[in-house]
Amino acid sequence: MLLDTSGLLCFLHQDEPQHKKAVNFLANANGILLLHNYILAELVALGLVRRLSQSIVLSYTLELLNNPKVAMVWVDEPLYQEAVSLLMSRSDKTYSLCDAVNFVLMRKLGIMEALTTDKHFEQEGFTRLLQPDA
Repeated sequence: MLLDTSGLLCFLHQDEPQHKKAVNFLANANGILLLHNYILAELVALGLVRRLSQSIVLSYTLELLNNPKVAMVWVDEPLYQEAVSLLMSRSDKTYSLCDAVNFVLMRKLGIMEALTTDKHFEQEGFTRLLQPDA
């Protein structure tokens, strides 16, 4: 499963509506947990906007980097170019560059599920694990 920014924030921030679901998914996760450095950059920024302590957010990013269950991808120029190409082909969508990197990597690695609240994943044919409560 891909660990998206919104899913990690839900895990980290107890006030997020999907916090318990995110904790449960990560506690029971099997297989690859995919992460890339753009997600970590977004997580730091979003965590600070949501008034989480900078030290907590940064410590968590280091935990993720050092977790042997997490496959870390560092975005390089070819991956960046693929993501930009995807964005250009989806000009009717409001995807971020981080979203586009997610989708490119997920397709390359055959990953269909994301720990996320972001509806864009469903628009691209992936499974959003953190659905809003009915």
